[in-house]
Amino acid sequence: MIESNLIEIFDTTLRDGTQGEKVSISIHDKLTITQRLDEFGIDIIEGGWPGSNPKDKEYFDRVKKLNLQHAQICAFGSTARYPDKVKTDNNLNMLIAAETPFISIFGKTWRFHSEVSLGLTDAQNEELIYESILYLKEQGRRIIFDAEHFFDGYKDDAQFALKMIQAAEKAGAEVIALCDTNGGSLPDEVSKIVNHVKENVKIPLGIHAHNDSELAVANTLIAVDQGVTHVQGTINGVGERCGNANLCSVLPNLLIKKQKETKHQIDLQNLHSLSNYVYELMNLVPNTRAAYVGNSAFAHKGGIHVSSVLKDSRMYEHIDPTLVGNKQHVLVSDLSGQSNIRYKAEKLGIDLPTEKEFNKNFVQHIKSLEYGGFQFDGAEASFELLLRTELKQYEPFFKIIYSKVNVMFTGNGEEYAEAVLKVKVGKEIEHTAADGDGPVNALDNALRKSLRRFFPEIQKIHLVDYKVRVLGEENGTGAKVRVLVESSDGEDTWNTVGVSHNIIKASLQAISDSINYKIFHLKNTAEYLNQ
Repeated sequence: MIESNLIEIFDTTLRDGTQGEKVSISIHDKLTITQRLDEFGIDIIEGGWPGSNPKDKEYFDRVKKLNLQHAQICAFGSTARYPDKVKTDNNLNMLIAAETPFISIFGKTWRFHSEVSLGLTDAQNEELIYESILYLKEQGRRIIFDAEHFFDGYKDDAQFALKMIQAAEKAGAEVIALCDTNGGSLPDEVSKIVNHVKENVKIPLGIHAHNDSELAVANTLIAVDQGVTHVQGTINGVGERCGNANLCSVLPNLLIKKQKETKHQIDLQNLHSLSNYVYELMNLVPNTRAAYVGNSAFAHKGGIHVSSVLKDSRMYEHIDPTLVGNKQHVLVSDLSGQSNIRYKAEKLGIDLPTEKEFNKNFVQHIKSLEYGGFQFDGAEASFELLLRTELKQYEPFFKIIYSKVNVMFTGNGEEYAEAVLKVKVGKEIEHTAADGDGPVNALDNALRKSLRRFFPEIQKIHLVDYKVRVLGEENGTGAKVRVLVESSDGEDTWNTVGVSHNIIKASLQAISDSINYKIFHLKNTAEYLNQ
């Protein structure tokens, strides 16, 4: 199954990953993730448990129609319930009916579970594992045996745990995946146990680690060091409780740091994209501080750090971020120095004045704004407009000279919001009103309505995300608020910020920056200038 020392990558995002809290995906989502995992280079994709729910059963019916390039689909299930009723066991027969080339089947390797959960003697549990695997093998399936709770079982009674996986080996399993199901094992324990297991089992070993001790990745890596050649995990580490071993960390560590080779070539340069894609389909908020793939993984904020990074990024980056499809970010904040400003200007294609006084004054200006509540870490579009204003390269394309928002509630629960704006463009004034789902949406609609005669291209802009942060919570309802708006035109996205004691004013500021930013860039593109 596994050639020489090549590492086989087994992805269980669609099975173990979906057991995580707040994770729920449709069959369509599972199929599209399957396609992406195949393109990425995953060897085996565990699609679900066909005996547990109708959704997984339908997935296995539909996944056969995908034109996968090399990934093999695997169905997951348990051993039979009774040793003498293997061939009539519904779970096993559902696994066969799924018609997948691989089946991963788990069995008890901790006596505590075997006795308490199933009520079996040692001999009966051994027979159950052997007969279940043998039956599936007779149906032409390739079997991966997940030795459930193996490390806890080994620490409790090594002889029992070894006897159970040897039964799986004798029955024809191709891989024994040693599972740290409770996620409580330490790397030194994993290392010693895997070494001992190698002396007692001749077929390839796998590792399936959970992250309850924040060690799933470390345990996976050390298991590979000890000769394991089958690695299980999930994209973004999603999974039950604290999650599974995170393939987004495991893979670059194996391929870049340890120089291991995988059975099929992994497209590491698409790792960041794949991570975000899975987050999006699972409707989860990305972990910005995730190693390798997080947006903050290669972000630099302190001025001294940035100064060093500009000279040689190796000073504060352990790898080239492009290797995993990520990129370097330099943040502008109250910790910024002149190096941050120079870096950001260079990335934006803006030439700064040679005199140091400008940089120094602009840094102080940024720090003053941040002290007042602004934050440009996540609002780079607002930062660019601010810098271009200081350089006299930009001024707003419109001015809001009057705004009023009416919000009404009726006794029967109905809500109504209306915004009225007077907007000046050049020498003309547009007086407009618009309804909306709440005051911010009404303002957004009114502003677009008032500008579309002058700038019809802004009709493509839509608000993607809207966040409000209360500043100085001790001031209660009198506190300032910071509004962060993410906008998109269907191709690009950008973020803008507004700050005020009035949430409506802060929102209008962020929305106005968003529209101004897009108009500025449209008016400065070659395509626009040639019209």
